[in-house]
Amino acid sequence: MRIIVAATPAVAIPTLDALLESGYELVSVITRPDAPAGRGRSLQATDVSNWAHSHGVLVHKPEDKEALRDLVKGAELVVTIGYGRLIPRDILEIPRYGFINLHFSLLPRWRGAAPVQRAIEAGDRVTGVTVFALDAGMDTGPIYHQAEIELAMDLSSDQLFRILADLGVDPVLKSIEKIASGEVPRPQADSGATRALKLTREEGRIDWGLPAIDISRKVNAFNSNPGAWSEFRGETIKINQVSLSEKSLPVASIEVADNSIYIGTATVALKLIEVTPAGKAKMSALAWSNGARISSTDVLL
Repeated sequence: MRIIVAATPAVAIPTLDALLESGYELVSVITRPDAPAGRGRSLQATDVSNWAHSHGVLVHKPEDKEALRDLVKGAELVVTIGYGRLIPRDILEIPRYGFINLHFSLLPRWRGAAPVQRAIEAGDRVTGVTVFALDAGMDTGPIYHQAEIELAMDLSSDQLFRILADLGVDPVLKSIEKIASGEVPRPQADSGATRALKLTREEGRIDWGLPAIDISRKVNAFNSNPGAWSEFRGETIKINQVSLSEKSLPVASIEVADNSIYIGTATVALKLIEVTPAGKAKMSALAWSNGARISSTDVLL
């Protein structure tokens, strides 16, 4: 089978590695055009583009839908993984077997742009991956294969992305086998569907008046992008990692005790583990507090 992969982020790489070693023909990779990044705003290629070059796989970076349409004519099947663009129905119908997508949730839960982060934020007990046939809807197509795992409460979205990237390899390969054998995917139910809206920076602002468990989930969900944050002495500080404690403190107050930093919430205090102060690199919360010389009147807003 002639396969093209349309993908952008590093989470696609485990599946790309597997396809390259499979008996299928990986015709090419389609990814987003180079984009400005970093402080210098220099053009940088996507992780998938770098992978393709290092493995001698043909890579394309179409600027528009017409260019994409021409490229997919060379495939019997297109596998998408975080490609980042909506694909029109007429293009979906070009390959003999259409398009399948590796989605990082157990559909129909968390349809949309940020399924990993929303699952963590909501405190889901389980999560997983779904391979489904793309249709004109938003993650509504019929399902070929799913795989489920328990969701540990202390995982950040960065960590969960890596876990699900590896978990998704076998479902993709099994889905391709089903397609080759003529198996029809099962319709996706609408009952239980939820929307995984894209995260915004403002949404990452922490309300210390919430219960500690809710704040902890938000910190994990928003780590590392766009980040959970607060204000300290008029400047933004990113809160990268916290853990629950047994202390009780006034909401938003800061206490330095036993070589640890604690922040008050509506329930128990949170132990602050890692932060990124404005204009500085990531550091331990203790190192930050030593430099900031925390006083008893300091709060996070």
